[in-house]
Amino acid sequence: MNDQQQGNPAAGDRVAVVTGGSGGIGQAVCRRLADDGYAVVIGYAGRPAEAEALAKTIIDGGGRAVAARADVGDEDEVAALFGTAVSAFGGVDVVVNTAGIMVLAPVAELDLAVLDRMHRINIRGTFVVGREAARRVRSGGAIINFSSSMVKIALPSYAAYAASKGAVDALTLILARELRGRDITVNAVAPGPTATPLFLDGKDQASIDRLAGMAPLERLGVPADIAEVVAFLAGPARWVNGQVLYANGGVV
Repeated sequence: MNDQQQGNPAAGDRVAVVTGGSGGIGQAVCRRLADDGYAVVIGYAGRPAEAEALAKTIIDGGGRAVAARADVGDEDEVAALFGTAVSAFGGVDVVVNTAGIMVLAPVAELDLAVLDRMHRINIRGTFVVGREAARRVRSGGAIINFSSSMVKIALPSYAAYAASKGAVDALTLILARELRGRDITVNAVAPGPTATPLFLDGKDQASIDRLAGMAPLERLGVPADIAEVVAFLAGPARWVNGQVLYANGGVV
């Protein structure tokens, strides 16, 4: 065991690194983990004001948080993000990689520059964060990636995005096996249609209503729904490992 792989911390000393922490789901995850007693490192690439405001809200509520900028596709910036967690709070126990982008277009019309951008953030970013997490997370910890229910729902215009998330599924399952003997779980959450700016951008009301009606619960998910699943995987779900959990209200 090296100095980056310390023993199990007490419950109140657990530290979470959340990428995409200034986004809709990312913010909900940060708030939920802070409520559960985690010190939270809010990683962001854009919207610095939102990240700093979230950190202040958590601190004002008696929690521990710090905001830090990092491009998930840049290995040096990701290493520095994890370094912030160590210097501020003493280590890393949970990593939640919510950072991602979604651009929709039919395969025949997709600009390959857009495909490359999604690849860099959704695939390379997940790999870079996962690699650093594998080096840093302490025994008893959890790594939680973000997939998408669109991998299975397979709606037209989602091909590039769903393909990027299919890669996340593969990485998640293999990393779980590579960390054998470390007492670290690796899972992915696959949200369905969820009311976030990322998902709602560019959709008319008729499209939103149609997507909401796909679930037997007859609504879109909300960020708090997804944060609840993350909290389960981060804490009590020690026997859930190498899985992709579909959090979509029952959409087939």
